[in-house]
Amino acid sequence: MRTGQRFLRTARWVVAALMLAGGVVAVPGPVAADVDLSRARAHWVDRGTLAWQPGDGRRHELVYSPSGDLRVEDGELAGDRHVVPLKPVPGGLTEAQRAKWPHLASYGAFRVAVRDVGPVLRGQVVAVERDGDGRLLNATGVQIPGVLDDVYGRAASRAGLGPVWRDGVPTLSVWAPTARHVALDLGGRTVAMRRDDATGVWSVTGTPSWKGRRYAFRVTVFAPSAGRVVTNVVTDPYSLGLTADSQRSLLVDLDDPSLAPAGWDALRKPAPPRRPSVYELHVRDFSASDRTVPERLRGTYGAFTVRDSAGMRALRGLAGDGVSHVHLLPVFDFATVPERRADQRAPACDLAALPADSDGQQKCVAAVRDSDAFNWGYDPLHYTAPEGSYASDPDGPARTREFREMVAGLNRSGLRVVMDVVYNHTFASGQDPRSVLDRIVPGYYHRLLEDGTVAASTCCAGTAPEHTMMDKLVVDSVVTWARQYKVDGFRFDLMGHHPKAGMLRVRQALDRLTRERDGVDGRSIILYGEGWDFGEVAGGARFEQATQANLAGTGIGTFNDRLRDAVRGGGPFDPDPRVQGFGSGLWTAPNGAPANGTDAEQRARLLRSADQIKVGLTGNLRDYRFTASDGRTVTGAQVDYNGAPTGYTAAPHEAVTYVDAHDNETLYDALAYKLPPSTPMADRVRMHVVSLSTALLSQGVPFVHAGTERLRSKSLDRNSYDSGDWFNRLLWDCRDGNGFGAGLPPAADNRDKWPYARPLLADPALRPSCADIGAARARTGELLRVKESSPLFSLPTAADVQRRLSFPLSGPGETPGVITMRLDGRGLDPRWKSITVVFNATPEPRAQTVPALKDAAVTLHPVQAASADPVVRRSSFDPDTGTLHVPARTTAVFVES
Repeated sequence: MRTGQRFLRTARWVVAALMLAGGVVAVPGPVAADVDLSRARAHWVDRGTLAWQPGDGRRHELVYSPSGDLRVEDGELAGDRHVVPLKPVPGGLTEAQRAKWPHLASYGAFRVAVRDVGPVLRGQVVAVERDGDGRLLNATGVQIPGVLDDVYGRAASRAGLGPVWRDGVPTLSVWAPTARHVALDLGGRTVAMRRDDATGVWSVTGTPSWKGRRYAFRVTVFAPSAGRVVTNVVTDPYSLGLTADSQRSLLVDLDDPSLAPAGWDALRKPAPPRRPSVYELHVRDFSASDRTVPERLRGTYGAFTVRDSAGMRALRGLAGDGVSHVHLLPVFDFATVPERRADQRAPACDLAALPADSDGQQKCVAAVRDSDAFNWGYDPLHYTAPEGSYASDPDGPARTREFREMVAGLNRSGLRVVMDVVYNHTFASGQDPRSVLDRIVPGYYHRLLEDGTVAASTCCAGTAPEHTMMDKLVVDSVVTWARQYKVDGFRFDLMGHHPKAGMLRVRQALDRLTRERDGVDGRSIILYGEGWDFGEVAGGARFEQATQANLAGTGIGTFNDRLRDAVRGGGPFDPDPRVQGFGSGLWTAPNGAPANGTDAEQRARLLRSADQIKVGLTGNLRDYRFTASDGRTVTGAQVDYNGAPTGYTAAPHEAVTYVDAHDNETLYDALAYKLPPSTPMADRVRMHVVSLSTALLSQGVPFVHAGTERLRSKSLDRNSYDSGDWFNRLLWDCRDGNGFGAGLPPAADNRDKWPYARPLLADPALRPSCADIGAARARTGELLRVKESSPLFSLPTAADVQRRLSFPLSGPGETPGVITMRLDGRGLDPRWKSITVVFNATPEPRAQTVPALKDAAVTLHPVQAASADPVVRRSSFDPDTGTLHVPARTTAVFVES
């Protein structure tokens, strides 16, 4: 018997009568073992098969009620009951069914003998087990996504959902196969819709006068979460426009010229780069604190049209250095920010006047966190409509036009645009007013656990893109953003919760877009995401996931946490944030934290970190062979990362290489925790740049969090998703500082770190000057220009990397804290025979002798030779020995003529 699947049966002996003759005792039947209609432990996987783990009963039934009134009274089902017999299938599920539903592989199978499943699915459905005398033993709800896909899945290829316009006439369609009735609420007027029994799609064709009207669907359906039939007035999951706070869908035609900025159809994209370089940015952060932007445009799409603002000048400067793409945190419609400015609240405190280590700032921010203007936006409401709080008027079509103006403004500044998309969960499910999908087809769009509860491992109500129509929604939504908004790339949040097959369908759909037919070149659109493996889908429990290792060979990128952790030290969830790494002084500048271990342990860990970084520099290639620090010849996959392989990609561009992002502490804040407290600011800046250089000069896709090039701080906040403008400030004017010392970070995610944070925040020496910020920005730009200067930093294949990239000094004699990387340019780079990069993270000058460079004509890279940094300019080369001399805490790049 399985715990959680059924309870142990019990018998109850009751004396009913004591007969004078013989003393006979009457024995009633067994009590029901598991009768819980609020759970759904049976799974209707296709029209003819139910997967279930009942007990040892003799009879099994599927009971349905069109009126949705099934209930248990006096140990028996009551209500409007219709019975479908279930026949056990010897051997259980077929091999094909087990392959499709691996988490149900051990379940029993029952044949569902019903000719027309449509009426059954439009009511309440319960699986029932009885004993030989017909008494109820077990009753549970039934999960129906499998049978819905089997019966109505053809809608994926035949139905155009949402608003579809032909010759100025709109047709509205919604997939609602389990609904008893669907009508269109058009500005308060009810309009009948027609059901297609083959697809489960309800539709209505309107007139040109419907353009711009507000609408919703009135759906009558059985809702398991409510236990009854309900009528929901709900917005369109395929909404292209919305009213303020997403109260109603808006009937917009995205081909309407009035919704496009001037020159939209002829907009020219920046030239595609050899390898993308990505700058991660939040729309509100970008301009909320920028005094050079008119107040009415701060925090909006419109700020990207203010060409001479400090922020836009900064972005053009980054584009000139080599950044190719701006990655925007969620800009689809999300749930948690009041969209009208009049409804948004600000902290009622003088935050700047409070002490740098005070807990007052976070208290003031927390008091309004549910009604202020800030959220990262990872709480989707409508996937294919722009967020309204970033528009000048959230109550109309302005959000569409202004989003496009933002894209055009960035494109004209030399930058392509990536959207952060969050199809892995919704803000709510069930009958919550902010639940859209689940109030139209209850129990379908979300991933359900074995008992029917909604999976929430992603933080919220997890969706099920393994289901046909959720997969269709993802593909349709991405294609709409690409075609109608000219988005150049997509970053998938928690992509490991998506099937690999679904991500490949997204890739294929984009690849089919052509400039001639669709106005965009789909093949130039980039895809990457978080390939983490966890939760109810971990280890392929339900399907082959879109995880780091599984995506090898697909061209879809994943974030490289291996290099990040090796450079920074430790991991994002360490109880002691002072754990050091290659870029934060491990062994070479110990901070005294017990968590770092003994001197010998630190040295050994530093060498292992260096090996992980070497693999990261190749683009995290699994099959790249090199000599590890212990002298062994290994592949990238054979280098350990917390029990997993460090190398996992099949091509270098499949690794998105970074040292910080919106998640976790910024690089500056991580180094504030990890470097010895007495480290001078000048050395902090140097270590900051050395750390960043490992990402910028790797073979992967470099990824930079906005402001990292300017030493951005969030006052040590490790999770600033709802920390307001104050902790998320992006300060373009160095006279305003970098954000450090803005008070103790919010208690909800940081209180346990306050004892470490308080003395740091109170230390004025940890607040960088304009000179410090300017130095970091200049050196970051130099590294970007170095990368752009040669095709050697963007090798296309694993074979090219193996042939041209080497670590000539790797092995037992290598210097801890120093990595030397050599790139062979013969036959590829018209300027240089080779490029050699030395990453010196130690506090001492280091000499690296590379025998292959003896008697060669080697000089410092011209970008660094002209650097404003006098230290890097001291880097030198001795041709007699082939020795490279590199100053302390410096990444130096040498070129061979």
